[in-house]
Amino acid sequence: MQPSPGLLHPSNSVCKLQRSLYGLKQTGRQWYEKLSTFLISQNYILSSTDHSLFLKRHDTNITIILVYVDDIVLIGNDRAEILNITNMLDQIFKIKNLGDLTYFLSLEVGRNSFGIHLSQQKYTIDLLHETSMQDCAPMPTPMTDSSRLSLTEGIPLNEDETSTYHRLIGRLIYLTNTRPNITFSVNNLSQFVSVPTKFHQQAAFRILRYLKSNPGSGIFLSSSSPIHLKAYSDSDWATCPDSRKSIIGFSNFLGESLISWKSKK
Repeated sequence: MQPSPGLLHPSNSVCKLQRSLYGLKQTGRQWYEKLSTFLISQNYILSSTDHSLFLKRHDTNITIILVYVDDIVLIGNDRAEILNITNMLDQIFKIKNLGDLTYFLSLEVGRNSFGIHLSQQKYTIDLLHETSMQDCAPMPTPMTDSSRLSLTEGIPLNEDETSTYHRLIGRLIYLTNTRPNITFSVNNLSQFVSVPTKFHQQAAFRILRYLKSNPGSGIFLSSSSPIHLKAYSDSDWATCPDSRKSIIGFSNFLGESLISWKSKK
């Protein structure tokens, strides 16, 4: 760090930093420490599974704060607490209230009287343009029923193609946040990132062609669903041709709203 122009100082002097500056290695840690200390002082509890999530409960009321660097999402059913914590955050950190959440980390939020719709339409369209698949013919499914991907099937990709494949799989994994219908296919393809082949690349392109058919698809959280938890699970009984292991999947619903899902070998 260089002293400001015009500042008179001896050649062997140092400056004491009074506050963290953008660009320094410790800035993010210092900011999180200051913000989390303040929230905990206001009786918010840090989640044991997600260090960016803070919760405050009082009787039947709950207030939830989600932090991503210096962006904050605030939700809950206690309007008085939401107004109070917003005012206190503004006094200490000078925040800017952007109103109702509509876009956050590529997640698009639409709401009406029936519920909330979560999607990644812009993210999907950008992904199709990045891979030059914006004009491709759409497919009705992300993977064929008879597809059994293997480590040895197909010609290995070159170095540049492998790097592109890695990036594509990473972006598809993030897309599964609102597209549970591609979770199994993406999980299957992610198992071949060490030595991907042309066959795996074509299978990944098929997922893109499936996304082209409806880029705005997502998850709908109904406002009128009954508070009833339902869970479904399945297994394919050792069909992996390489390891002879099973791939299991599960989905959990609160009423008619899908709230969690996973596909795993």
